[in-house]
Amino acid sequence: MEYRKLNGSGLFVPSLTLGTGTFGGTNGFEGWGNTDVAEATRMVDICLDAGLNMFDTADIYSIGYSEEILGKAINGKRNKLLISTKATFPMSESRNDMGSSRWHIINACEASLKRLNTDHIDMYYMHGFDANTPVEETLRALDDLVSSGKIRYIGCSNFSGWHLMKSLSISEKQGWNQYVAHQVYYSLLNREFEWELMTLGLDQQVGTFVWSPLAAGRLGGRYRRNNPVPKDGRVARGGAPVPDNVVSYNRLYDIMDVLDEIAGEVGKTVAQVALNWLLQRPTVCSLVIGASNEEQLKQNLGAVGWNLTEGQIERLDEVSKTPKNYPYWHQDEKPWLKSQIFI
Repeated sequence: MEYRKLNGSGLFVPSLTLGTGTFGGTNGFEGWGNTDVAEATRMVDICLDAGLNMFDTADIYSIGYSEEILGKAINGKRNKLLISTKATFPMSESRNDMGSSRWHIINACEASLKRLNTDHIDMYYMHGFDANTPVEETLRALDDLVSSGKIRYIGCSNFSGWHLMKSLSISEKQGWNQYVAHQVYYSLLNREFEWELMTLGLDQQVGTFVWSPLAAGRLGGRYRRNNPVPKDGRVARGGAPVPDNVVSYNRLYDIMDVLDEIAGEVGKTVAQVALNWLLQRPTVCSLVIGASNEEQLKQNLGAVGWNLTEGQIERLDEVSKTPKNYPYWHQDEKPWLKSQIFI
């Protein structure tokens, strides 16, 4: 397993992270998976044997049950691994049991620590931007939690560019701990992350953790023109965090054609090729891979330890190219103004 420096920090993280959204499968997450404690424990052991030592969860996953299962699965192994979890989304019908207020963040962190059966969280994310809470309030609460030792590093997830830049500027001004990671959706099928968030990450040294790197299973290798995504499948069952309305299936099948060709050339699976492409993109520190069973997990682990050639990357770049919105297409017309660091 390759370990990558988390950009603006001194922490090294594995290039693959196990996402535990499939743990539990209750309270609205039935479509994601239903991994129990026994299977979760086996998955943790498989990951550790392969050198994958980071595990990602969130309080919202099965309304705390994913954290509970992960906490039991890592029992006796806590000093061997890194844990990331998240807060912001509603955990009950109470109006204050959501968002990024000091009240909610501190309560949510304490609850996650209890469910995970640990005294600290290695990476704590704000799961989304809370426009109802002053950014200063959120960042000061997070800084206090870091100072108390309950959190090691802080990150954000699903932020817009201005959300992240404003947060970084306020932290710098006040001398508080800054977001060192941004967990985002990014895949061959949807490359909008590159337009602003990637360049911001390069400029501000914010590392990228990618969720749903296989576009909610669409790039996993099962679907082709002659075998389309079923209307009653995972997406229809609510088990896909990437909705259908942001996906072009014609583009998907074009991408699959090239993935099939390259998979045959390198002797890897389609999914492994799609993951390897992401691992060679700027700012990407780790891919948060999910698995509904042990075999799927082992296959995803095969995405590391090798690299696509420059020519193969160029073919995937070309077939997955996404038309840009304004002002990004306008900026692309002035290449002399663009940083040469970005590819």
